[in-house]
Amino acid sequence: MLTTISHTWFTVLQILCISGILLCAGQMSYGVTGGDKLEFNADQFIEEGMGWRGQSVKFRVYHNIVYVSNPVDAEYQCMNFFAPVEYFEGKSYGPYNAETAPIFFPNTVGGYMPGKPGNIPKDSSERINAIGMALLKGYVVAAPGARGRSLKDQNGQFTGKAPACIVDLKAAVRYLRYNDKVMPGDAGKIISNGTSAGGALSALLGATGDNMNYEPYLTAIGAASARDDIFAASCYCPITNLDHADAAYEWQFHGLNNYNSWMGKGVLNAEQIEISAQLKALFPAYLNSLRLKKAGGTLLMLDADGEGSFKEYVKSFVIASAQKALSDGEDLSGLDWMTINDGTVTDIDFDAFVAYATRMKPAPAFDALDLRSPENNLFGTATIDNQHFTLFSQEHSADHTLADPATVMLMNPMYYIGTPGTAMARHWRIRHGAVDRDTSLAIPVMLAAKLRNNGADVDFALPWGQDHGGDYDLEELFAWTDQICR
Repeated sequence: MLTTISHTWFTVLQILCISGILLCAGQMSYGVTGGDKLEFNADQFIEEGMGWRGQSVKFRVYHNIVYVSNPVDAEYQCMNFFAPVEYFEGKSYGPYNAETAPIFFPNTVGGYMPGKPGNIPKDSSERINAIGMALLKGYVVAAPGARGRSLKDQNGQFTGKAPACIVDLKAAVRYLRYNDKVMPGDAGKIISNGTSAGGALSALLGATGDNMNYEPYLTAIGAASARDDIFAASCYCPITNLDHADAAYEWQFHGLNNYNSWMGKGVLNAEQIEISAQLKALFPAYLNSLRLKKAGGTLLMLDADGEGSFKEYVKSFVIASAQKALSDGEDLSGLDWMTINDGTVTDIDFDAFVAYATRMKPAPAFDALDLRSPENNLFGTATIDNQHFTLFSQEHSADHTLADPATVMLMNPMYYIGTPGTAMARHWRIRHGAVDRDTSLAIPVMLAAKLRNNGADVDFALPWGQDHGGDYDLEELFAWTDQICR
């Protein structure tokens, strides 16, 4: 019954969102330099250079470009912009020039905390990050900052609660589109990138382009009058679909009672074990309501016990990951829950694999009953630090403060994929480590499946042995971006 109520509630909200019927609280003004017209100033730059493994690039960097005219916190609502010097001289760098270079758009958000504009490591000759690699490949880079859940203003009010982070990144995209004629790079080829909460925001950018639901918030901060859809989204381990993440987590991890998280080690108590069972029981109804299909049109479903074609589908990605590791020379012979015949991984015991990966979080994993999770903190308000964001946790806790369901919806790309009036990114690359336990494997699998079902080009994998992290395969990432851009 609870699942039915929750689904109906958000279905009504989705109809409202498609119509753009939402209200937004006003934002306080904050004085900044650079004017209010959001025009790019090409004269305020520093010229720098970097080298890595025999390659080198000289580039201009424009620091701390405020991308809105009415910022709440200009320290975060700004971006660093990088471009090879050749693009200011009418020349090409590698395969690209000032008109054709894609714009790599990496955010620095983690844990839904504030993220400052990205930079190149000072010792870039010894190590390289995604910004440096993008420049060496001939990309323009716009590395935005964004507000996060812990920020306060001078009056002690919170200024970075949901949906501030996604609103800020949308505003940064609008700034690039607004200035497309005077800035190097093709604003029609913006490729977002992020990890964890940043991966979730990259997915939101890709799924919610130009949706009117965000317009009141963008107007309040003085975002440019321009589109905010993007060309492609790279998402590492996206901590997304938060209002269904607890149920998905228990679908995968129910029965494993030992946990080891940032909150400490422990064993689920009797109440938590019962909570885990109840949440697991909610997941099949949600999954089945999505009507997801795999290639060929087969519905991905679960029965009341959590068994079915969807579980086999998730398992297939783990098998593919193990096969790649085996083909690359990794010794998997010690894993007795894996069946290998003549160099081919033919099967795994999925439940034994989950036990091998181990459980990270207690139950509920995201909407904590004691309101201690980062996600509870994300869904606070200007005056309330932490709130529940699911009916389940609200009804099972002593604190009955519930976030506005419209705000919860703004943070979940699953509600927007394929909806009218929304421009979805055409290309997607989603990576979630096979032993990443920060969220259930079901979360990225559902995201990838819904995107494919709605016509997106999706490159999805669960890298073997990889836990929670991102940007660990930069050569592969930029081989993918080059492919889709050419």
